[in-house]
Amino acid sequence: MAAGWPRRYTVIVLFALSTVLCYVDRVNISIAIIPLAHAKGYSEAERGLVLSSFFWGYLWFQLPGGLFADRFGGKRVLGAGVALWSIATFLTPIATASFALLLFMRAALGVGEAINFPAIHSIAARWTPASERARAISLHLSGTALGTIIALLASPPLIIAFGWESVFYISGLIGLLWLALWWWKAADRPEDSPGVSAAEMAEIRAGRSEVDAAEKIPWGEICRERAVWAIVMAHLCNNFGFYILLLWLPSYLDQTFHVPLKDLGVMAVMPYLAAFVAGNCSGWFADSLQRRGMRMTAVRKTLQTTAFGLGAAAVCAMPLAHSAVQAVVLATISVGGTAIGMGGWGVNHLDVAPRYAGILMGISNTFATLPGIIGVAATGFIVQATGSYSDVFYLAAAVYLVGLVAFDVWGSGERKI
Repeated sequence: MAAGWPRRYTVIVLFALSTVLCYVDRVNISIAIIPLAHAKGYSEAERGLVLSSFFWGYLWFQLPGGLFADRFGGKRVLGAGVALWSIATFLTPIATASFALLLFMRAALGVGEAINFPAIHSIAARWTPASERARAISLHLSGTALGTIIALLASPPLIIAFGWESVFYISGLIGLLWLALWWWKAADRPEDSPGVSAAEMAEIRAGRSEVDAAEKIPWGEICRERAVWAIVMAHLCNNFGFYILLLWLPSYLDQTFHVPLKDLGVMAVMPYLAAFVAGNCSGWFADSLQRRGMRMTAVRKTLQTTAFGLGAAAVCAMPLAHSAVQAVVLATISVGGTAIGMGGWGVNHLDVAPRYAGILMGISNTFATLPGIIGVAATGFIVQATGSYSDVFYLAAAVYLVGLVAFDVWGSGERKI
C-alpha cells in the first residue's frame, strides 16, 4: 500500500474482499445448477434442496464464529472460515458423483461461510472509529452484491467455455490466495499490528468504544434487550426476500421468460449492481447524518423503513411483469432498496453492543439463516405445486413489512449492552 495509507483501511478492504469471495462461492451454484440439473435430471424440488443445503451448515456456526472472534480475535477465526469454504468450493464438482455427497459439500461450504459475518463485525468493532463505522460495514456488506455480480457475470462464459465445474475450481483457488494476503496484513486489533502508526492508533482509540476481549458474555442482558430483537427481525426479514431472489432469479427468468444461458448472467446481475451502489451510499449517508447531529436511532430507523418499504413494493409487483426486462427492473428496485438497510440494521450491532458485536451478528445471522433453509427450499415446492412464482413474491413482500414494523417499534441506535 502507498505510504500514509492507514492500516485500518487495508484491513477493511481485505475483510470486504472476504465477503465478495463468500458470495462468489455461494452464488455460482445459482447458474451452475441449470446445466448440472439437466445433466443429472434433478427435479424442481431437488434443485431447491441443492440450493438450500448450504444453509444447513451455515445455520449452526454463526454464534460460535462470533463468540470465538470476540473472545480470541477475528484474524484466525475469519482465516479458518475462508480456508474451509474455499476447499469445499473446490471439491464441489467431485462431490456431484452422489446427490447426498453434493448436499454434504454444500453444507460444509455453509459451515465455513457462517464464520465470515460475525468475525468481520468483531474485527470492525476493534478497528474502526464510530465516525467511519457505517461506511466500513456498508462496504463489507455490499461485498454480498459485488460477489453476486462477479458470480453471475463470470459463471455463464466459464460454463460455456470450460464446463460448469470450472467455476468451482477457479473460485476455490482464489480464496486460498486471499488467505495468504490476510495472514500477512491483518491483526485482531490495531494494538497488535506493527503497521499502525501512533497517530492512527490515537485516532482509532479516540473514536472507539471500549472493546476488549469478551471474557464474560451477558447472555441474559442480550436476550432481554428489545434492540437486539429488532436487529434479529430486520436481518431475518431482509434475508427472506434476498435469498429467494439471489438463488432463484436465474431459474425464474429461465423458466418464465426463457432467457438463454448466455444472457442470464447479464440480466440477473442488475439487482446487485443497484445493491452495491445503494448499500455504500447508505453507509456514507448514515455517517453524514450522524455527523450533522441527527440521533443515531432516527438515522437507523429512517434508512431501514425506506429499505423495507421499497423492497416490499417492488417484489409485490413482480407477478405483474410481462417480460424479463420488467421482472429484472422490479427485482432491481427491490434488492437495491433493501440494500439501504446496510446503514440501518446492518451496522446496528456495533451501536447496540460494540464489545459483543461479533456475538450479536452471530445471533442475528443464525436466525437470518432460517429463510435460506425454509424459504429457498419452499420456493421449489411452491413453484412445483402451482407452476408460478407469484405466491413466493407476495410472501416475500409480507415478510419485508413485518421486519419494517418490528425495527421501527423495537429498534435503537444507542449503546445498550
